[in-house]
Amino acid sequence: MSGAGEDPRPTDGPAQLVPGEFHATPGVEDWRVLFWGAHAFYRTASFAEAAEFVAAIAEAAAAVGHDPDVDVRPEGVTIRSFTRPDGALSRKDAELAVAISAAAHGMGLQADPSLLQVVGIAVAQDAGVDTRPFWEAVFGYRRLGDEDLIDPLRRGPHLWFHELTPPRPARGRTHIDVSVPADQAERRVQAAVAAGGRIADDRSAPGSWTIASPDNHGVDIAGWADVEA
Repeated sequence: MSGAGEDPRPTDGPAQLVPGEFHATPGVEDWRVLFWGAHAFYRTASFAEAAEFVAAIAEAAAAVGHDPDVDVRPEGVTIRSFTRPDGALSRKDAELAVAISAAAHGMGLQADPSLLQVVGIAVAQDAGVDTRPFWEAVFGYRRLGDEDLIDPLRRGPHLWFHELTPPRPARGRTHIDVSVPADQAERRVQAAVAAGGRIADDRSAPGSWTIASPDNHGVDIAGWADVEA
């Protein structure tokens, strides 16, 4: 990670808060920094309880003056907070995380970081080739910077475009990126290996691992976004 419609958030503005600074904020222990922002998941016993929690999130967002993305299911609520379209954080994200966590704890809700993940598709293309217009049309996505396409409503996986190495003219290659909390990454790798995969590249571990499926499809399991200083 590094169109249709415009993201309402500015590309400049508040000073960026790196993950290490975010995690150093008291009260954000339930949160993890993945691709595209800070995330938390709280379990709920029913859709009604989830809806009640969303109302509390709305109150917290109004008080802080910063709106998150929220996904609501009967099993729980996932929240993502970010300041810039590229997922960069600011102090507002930390303030909102603290307020939402306090609301969750007040309702007796528990966080479960093991259910947090962000999936992306990495598209390799030959030098001098730009296939983004094709993917932009197929997905109905919009461009963000020089390398990414994103869902304008931030629902589906992002597409990241990079140069094919070594060059293979007229050939494409894709792999899946799975961003997970740093404290969950190695467990996810072990589960993939136990399910028949193999570690194809661990030179960047514990930041990330490249896993090959039994039929040699590539998946990168990445925890690095959660630990940058």
